[in-house]
Amino acid sequence: MPTAKSTRRRKSHWLLRPLKWLLWLIAFSVLWVLVYAVVPPPVTFTMLADRNGITKDWTSLSDIDRNMVRAVIAAEDGKFCSHSGFDTEAIEEAIERNARGKRLRGGSTISQQTAKNVFLWQGSGWTRYVRKVPEVWFTFLIETIWGKRRIMEVYLNVAETGIGTYGVEAGARRYFKKGAAKLTPREAARIAAILPLPRKREAVSPSGFTRRYGNTIAARIGQVRRDGLDACVYD
Repeated sequence: MPTAKSTRRRKSHWLLRPLKWLLWLIAFSVLWVLVYAVVPPPVTFTMLADRNGITKDWTSLSDIDRNMVRAVIAAEDGKFCSHSGFDTEAIEEAIERNARGKRLRGGSTISQQTAKNVFLWQGSGWTRYVRKVPEVWFTFLIETIWGKRRIMEVYLNVAETGIGTYGVEAGARRYFKKGAAKLTPREAARIAAILPLPRKREAVSPSGFTRRYGNTIAARIGQVRRDGLDACVYD
């Protein structure tokens, strides 16, 4: 017959096991982020799942035209330099907009998108909501460990920029036959315009919404420059 003491010990063991797993997961995630603070992420889950293959070319931020940085800030995250990973105002606006039945729109920052692209999965339906918890954690980690410049550098190298194409260097060569260091403001704006739907939008000779959106981003590049909204990337 098991004694009361042995029964309590077994219960304690089963209660501690999930805690140990959680601590191991936390330690692994921190180590993972630390490694990628200095080592380019070799591949992401999105890339592995891409049936069209992978075309990418890791490029240092210093070899990417500054207007490309300004373009993605103008298009994706105007408060990139001022928030700590999350734009609560944008999230609230996205929730209200979606609740009114308008065009579905997320409130994710560049930091959140980087965390998702590098460490997690894209997902659809309920899996997107499951992803949100680890996304918050990894966003906190990269903001704390990497800093803004590294986040921007990684984002511009892993973001999908076309069918089977990842990073702005591969995107620039695919669409404009030149490296990301030589992009004009308009070309940078067009790449930024296709980021939300890179498999459906055209960076070359765009039409309709994509063309109008690209023109809007091109105009906002000047505002990003004047207001120093990209200052944290180059300090």
